[in-house]
Amino acid sequence: MPTAKVLIDGHWISSEGAATFHAMNPRTGETLEEKFPVSPWFEVDKALHSADRAFQECRAWPGERFAAFLERYAERIEARSEELIAAAHAETALPVKPRLADAELPRTISQLKLAAHWAREGSWMRPTIDGKLNIRSTLAPIGPVAVFGPNNFPFAFNSIAGGDFAAAVAAGNPVIAKGHSSHPRTTQLFAEEAQAAADETHMPSGFVQLIYRTSHEDGAQLVSHPLLGAIGYTGGRHAGLYLKSAADAVGKPIYLELSSVNPVVFLPGALAERGEALATEYAASCLMGSGQFCTNPGVVFLISDSAADQFVANVVKAFTANSPQPMLGPGVQRSFLSGVETLSSLGAKLLCGGSAGPSPCTCENTLLQVSGQQFVANAAGFQTEIFGNGALFVTCENLSEISACLKSLEGNLTGAIYSATASTEDEAAYTQLAGILRQKVGRLLNDKMPTGVAVSPAMNHGGPFPATGHPGFTAVGLPASITRFAALHCFDNVRDDRLPPALQNQNPLGLLRLQNGEWTRDPLTVQ
Repeated sequence: MPTAKVLIDGHWISSEGAATFHAMNPRTGETLEEKFPVSPWFEVDKALHSADRAFQECRAWPGERFAAFLERYAERIEARSEELIAAAHAETALPVKPRLADAELPRTISQLKLAAHWAREGSWMRPTIDGKLNIRSTLAPIGPVAVFGPNNFPFAFNSIAGGDFAAAVAAGNPVIAKGHSSHPRTTQLFAEEAQAAADETHMPSGFVQLIYRTSHEDGAQLVSHPLLGAIGYTGGRHAGLYLKSAADAVGKPIYLELSSVNPVVFLPGALAERGEALATEYAASCLMGSGQFCTNPGVVFLISDSAADQFVANVVKAFTANSPQPMLGPGVQRSFLSGVETLSSLGAKLLCGGSAGPSPCTCENTLLQVSGQQFVANAAGFQTEIFGNGALFVTCENLSEISACLKSLEGNLTGAIYSATASTEDEAAYTQLAGILRQKVGRLLNDKMPTGVAVSPAMNHGGPFPATGHPGFTAVGLPASITRFAALHCFDNVRDDRLPPALQNQNPLGLLRLQNGEWTRDPLTVQ
C-alpha cells in the first residue's frame, strides 16, 4: 500500500521522508495496513513558511471569516461521521457507542461551533481604551500555532479538530497539526474535511496543515522556530517537557496538559452515609474508558475506620468483577505496568490486579494501597501516574495526616471531596481540607467524580504544574481557551482610521469594551 500523503500549503503531497509507521488495532493486536510517513525537517520547514504566508494574509480579518470556516468544517465532519467513527474505533478500540458516536464526536462538532460563535462575538479580544491618553489595547492573533494531540481523545482533542485547534482558529491563527501515531487515519480524515472547508470558505493556502510524525529533534526545532506563534500540547509529561524546554529557550508560549492523578477525598460522614453507592460510583469512574482519561481519579484519601475498610473492599470487588478493556496501544500498557511496578517497589500493597490482561493491550484492573505516613515520606514517588485502569488508596490515621498528604501533592487538573449530605459532621474537615486542595488543583469538585469535562465558558481544564505548564489558562472552556493563542497589541496615539476595528472610536463591531474605566458598547466620544 502506498504511503499516506501529508497536507502542506493547501495540497496533499507525497512525503519525501524515508521512515514510515503503521497504526495498530489495540483490540486484536493487528497492525493496520496503511503506512504513514515520518516527515523530515524540510517538510516541517515548508509547512512553517506556508503557515506564515497564510497568517500575513488573514491576520487582520474579522472574526466572521474564521467563524464561517469553523462552521463549515463542523458540517463536513458531521456528514462524514460514520467513516470517522469507524477509523477511530479501529485505531483506538474505543467503543463506537456510547463513547465515539454518542459522546466524543458530537462534542467535537459542538465545540467547533462554539468556537465559531466566540470568534464572531469577539469579546475574547478584551478591547480597552483610555480616551484621555489615547492609549488602546486588544488581544490579536499571535501567529501560526502548532498543535500536538493526545492518544486518548481521537476526536475531542485531535490536533486538527479538537479544542486547541478550535481555539487557535477562533483567534485567527493558521494551524500546523502534528498527528498522533495512535490514530493517524482518523486525523487524516479530519484534515481532508478541514482542507475542503478551508477551500469552500476561501481561507488562504496553508491555513490548515498536517504532518503525522517527526523526529524528537525536529519536533523541538518546530516549537522553537521564529515563524511559530505558539504551541498547544496534550500528552505525556516526558515528551511535553522536552518540547517545553525547546520552546522556553526562545520564549515561545507553549500550553501543556501533562499529567494528573486527580486526588479524591472521601470523608468519614460520606462513607458512613452512602459508602456502598460511593464505591460503585468511584469504580465506574475509574474504569470508564479503561481509565484513560487525564481526569481519571487516580489517588484516593481515606481516614481509617470500619466504613473506610468496607469501602475499599467494595471497590476491590467491583474492580475484580469487571473485565479489563483494551488500552490505546502497547505503549500505554507498558507505561501502566511500569507505574505499578514503581509503586510496588516503594512499598505499596497490591490489592488486586497488577499484571497484563488476557487479551492484547489490556491490563488487569489494579488497586494498590499505602498508609498516609508512607505517602508523605515519599510523596513524589507515590504520585507516579498509572495512566489506565488503576488507582492508589491512601489510608490515613486522622484528618491531620490527610492534610499533610494534600500539602505534599503536585499540581493537578482536578481534586474532589465527598462529604456527608444529611448532616454537618464533615463540615469542619471539609473547610480544613478544601483550603489546601484548592491551591493544588485547577477544578475543585464536591460529591462528584472528575472524569467529565464540560464544554462550558466556566470550565477550567488546567491547573498548577505539572498538570499543565501554566496555572492561568484552560484547554477547555470558550472563550477563555482562545486567549492562549493571542498577543496583546497596544496602540499609543494611533490615528482612528489606522486602528483595528475593535478599537476604533465608532466601535463598528459592536463589542463590549472597557472604555475609560467602564464597560460599554457605546462609541467613544472624542473630546
